[in-house]
Amino acid sequence: MTRWLTDDEQRTWRAFGPVLRLLVDRLDRDLRSAAGMPITYYELLVMLSEAPDRTLRMSELAQHTNSSPSRISHAVGKLEEAGWVRREHCAGDRRGWLAVLTPRGLAALKAAAPTHVASVRAHLVDVLTPAQVRQLGEISEALLAHLGPDSPETPD
Repeated sequence: MTRWLTDDEQRTWRAFGPVLRLLVDRLDRDLRSAAGMPITYYELLVMLSEAPDRTLRMSELAQHTNSSPSRISHAVGKLEEAGWVRREHCAGDRRGWLAVLTPRGLAALKAAAPTHVASVRAHLVDVLTPAQVRQLGEISEALLAHLGPDSPETPD
């Protein structure tokens, strides 16, 4: 039997989807105009900057971004063209590839970060009360635990 959404649940659901799309679109436009990079590339550079030796397997990047290997390969190819990332073979794994953040990529990330933070602040954090920010964090963590790559529901 279908458990239909209540009026409150329906109102919440119908606001949630557009907000996600509008927020990501706004953050992307701000980064593109100020730093010349889409938000997806910024997120890849952040992941690499936080990884040991600023290096991750391509398969890990795909998993962390919920992307296909071909999509990650294309994105890393664009980052390579910009000189922000280089690819290397994995030692001991003929088929495996690593993405490595270059010094030029780290500099591009550092240059873009203030714009990204200002945009996140202007379009999310400063629009909410501190209590709402905490609630959003708790809600996001609950959803990530349910939907994320490490959730029990995620197929291997």
